[in-house]
Amino acid sequence: MTKVPLQKIAAHCDKILRTAAIGDYDGAVNGLQVENSGSVTRLAAAVDASLATVKLAIAAKADLLIVHHGLFWSKSQPWTGKKYELIKLLIENNLAIYSSHLPLDAHPKLGNNAQLATALGLKNLQPFFFSHGQDIGLKTFSKISRTELAQRLERATGAKPKIIPGGKETCQRIGIVTGGAGGELKQAVAEGVDTFITGEGPHWTYALAEELGLNVFYAGHYATETFGVQALAAELANKFKLPWFFLDHPTGL
Repeated sequence: MTKVPLQKIAAHCDKILRTAAIGDYDGAVNGLQVENSGSVTRLAAAVDASLATVKLAIAAKADLLIVHHGLFWSKSQPWTGKKYELIKLLIENNLAIYSSHLPLDAHPKLGNNAQLATALGLKNLQPFFFSHGQDIGLKTFSKISRTELAQRLERATGAKPKIIPGGKETCQRIGIVTGGAGGELKQAVAEGVDTFITGEGPHWTYALAEELGLNVFYAGHYATETFGVQALAAELANKFKLPWFFLDHPTGL
């Protein structure tokens, strides 16, 4: 059985993801969030760190869980109830957690946006969508019908996207920002796209997209962000010769 020091894996992730250099939301804690006894033999990857995915990781006998949405997003809460149950499970089962939010979104190869663009067959990608000090998305000039793009999205994510047909049937300037960027349609247009692919957005964005002449594809927050953690886990598994598993726990959102 191969054993790799936990800190060695975490340091490698921090280096390739440029964790210290990438800005993020105040509540995000990128990097190693929970330690274990010090070594890793099996990796698991999930979009979200939650009681449910921790239980799945334990069932898979993993000792490191790689996630996109970590445990910490707000002020510390009392370690009671389900919070206590989660922490107790982590400690008793020697399960570490490494989380990467915007650093993983922004990575030019392993990132959610890069991986989704590849799955959609989009090429000649350029940086797009400035957020928290850096561009986190990608855009491309690629002529494709709205119908074809919707079909590609469904094949790539396994979920049928919700479409706001605010622009022309032929998409030419396509931008991608996975997750919850739907409230920023004006920024997407200002940065030069006529079609915007993201995970989810508020109700009021329908009218705004029509006013802006923007095609919007809401392909699911969860569905668009399964790519990065899998790519990162596969990279770690290859480098450190460890088995890895993807824990699919879809939210439908």
